[in-house]
Amino acid sequence: MWYNCPDMAERMNKYLNQILLGDCIEVMRGIPDGSVDAVFADSPYNLQLGQKTLYRPEDQTAARAVRDNWDAFASPAEYNEFSRKWIAECKRVLRPDGAMWVIGTYHNIFQIGAILQEQGFWVLNDIVWVKTNPMPNFRGTRFTNAHETLIWATPTKTGKYTFNYETMKRLNGGKQMRSDWEMNICLGEERLKDANGKSLHNTQKPMDLLRRVILASTKPGDIILDPFVGSGTTAAVARELGRQFIGIDREESYVLAARDRVAHITPIDLSGIEVSNPKRDEVRVAFRELIDGGLLYPGQTLVSPKGERVMITSDGNLVHSLYGKASIHVMAARIQHCTSYNGWDYWSAEKRDGQLVSIDELRKYVRNIKTGMKQAA
Repeated sequence: MWYNCPDMAERMNKYLNQILLGDCIEVMRGIPDGSVDAVFADSPYNLQLGQKTLYRPEDQTAARAVRDNWDAFASPAEYNEFSRKWIAECKRVLRPDGAMWVIGTYHNIFQIGAILQEQGFWVLNDIVWVKTNPMPNFRGTRFTNAHETLIWATPTKTGKYTFNYETMKRLNGGKQMRSDWEMNICLGEERLKDANGKSLHNTQKPMDLLRRVILASTKPGDIILDPFVGSGTTAAVARELGRQFIGIDREESYVLAARDRVAHITPIDLSGIEVSNPKRDEVRVAFRELIDGGLLYPGQTLVSPKGERVMITSDGNLVHSLYGKASIHVMAARIQHCTSYNGWDYWSAEKRDGQLVSIDELRKYVRNIKTGMKQAA
């Protein structure tokens, strides 16, 4: 890796934790190969409305629209060529198991998705950001555009990408995080203003959106690149969450504002948010090992939370008078009439004195022994 090479480390020092002014493609060419852990790209959407002005029907005031030069392209072909170039540079600087995030609307996200796949990225998810307070469709000619799409991809299909599943589950109240995220658009004090008190950047993203992206797919200390950093949301959240960042933008007013914004960010305590040891990284323990270790025995009864009783068979399965023979997971699903269920969370073992003990507690006991043996080796 680059940090083991003095020359590469010196090259990276001028990029790390900096908001850089310049064309993103040109600036990225100086970043070493495979030196970045994640990219979040809020690239131009190519959604110019020409000379049309949309007015709010209630008071006929002009609605805010994107008319900036950075979002203007002569044709779809020109936009696609630009996208191919910056995506290619992102892939070059990303580690093989890094995270690539791109956000867009129906104006551009389909082209971006096609280009990502064209360049060999493996798409992991598309996330729908459902805006709880979207701008209405003033003309009444279409549905209100109430969402944006994020594509989460990795440079190679076989890459061992980071996904902090347990952290996302904790943030979601103990339930598995879904791919539809409801949150407000950026409003109030969070939105940066220019000297005239108007919004500095038309497409500034809310910090909550970047918090979720960064907590989901990076680790503390990771380097996150934003080639279109704009008002600096990615850099600000990266600093807040103990990550490093590289931000690039060609608009000087954005760069100056982003630098000032990041300078006022204080890192937060993540001990109550991030789960440092995901379950998938723990030493695996099979149900059969509890039997072989003498913690359970064939013929013993397991009991569900609702009082359903099954018996352990000699081959490490469970048997039920109505549901037949199956593993701890399949049997739990059959009894609950669902497609799948985690049997470790469902069954308790009935001891000879009639007391119940969770089989997951027994698994933890075996795991601690195996972990200790592994560390000793």
